Amino acid sequence: MTKDFDYQQMLAGELYFAPDIFPENSSLEGKKLAQKINNLPIENKEEIVALEKKLFGKTGNSIYVNPPLYVDYGRQVEIGDNFYANMDCVFLDVNKISIGDNVMVGPRVSFYTAGHPTDAEVRVKELEFGLPIVIEDNVWIGGSASILPGVTVGENSIVAAGAVVTKDVPNNTIVGGNPARVIRKIGEKDKEKWEKAMHDYHTAKKDK
Repeated sequence: MTKDFDYQQMLAGELYFAPDIFPENSSLEGKKLAQKINNLPIENKEEIVALEKKLFGKTGNSIYVNPPLYVDYGRQVEIGDNFYANMDCVFLDVNKISIGDNVMVGPRVSFYTAGHPTDAEVRVKELEFGLPIVIEDNVWIGGSASILPGVTVGENSIVAAGAVVTKDVPNNTIVGGNPARVIRKIGEKDKEKWEKAMHDYHTAKKDK
């Protein structure tokens, strides 16, 4: 067997046995790079960002993940433009994590693509699987939220702090709780309220 069967199984979302992944495809390099980022002085922002762009598989021009951060591979994370994540975030990327543009992530948010069989006899054989996570444009994820395997969070939506998201989140909604449920839609009243607040802010600042 010449090709890395278990690595290909992992990326395909099928059962795989992690110890059999070939050394050249291991997660070690990503973990080492994340450790290097976490050990840098926080004022070295340009160096941190440069290493983060090296760590992740694809990034937009403007990104910043506030250290410390933690990954499995790192290279299976793809991030759009204008991305910010606060400290202590976890990207468990045994499968792809795709993040769109203008996404904001609070502290201690966890993206878990990894899963384990519900049958104990299979699980104890150390077989596992991973399913992709998709975060669409303009999403805000509150602190300590967990995004579980296979979930898509629709554009313009908000995930409340502490939510455990087990199912897809529709566009333009606020979800919260464990398991997360739709709290309400985001609509014209939200737009009117916050556009007025922004206008008042700029007016007050201009008058100073």
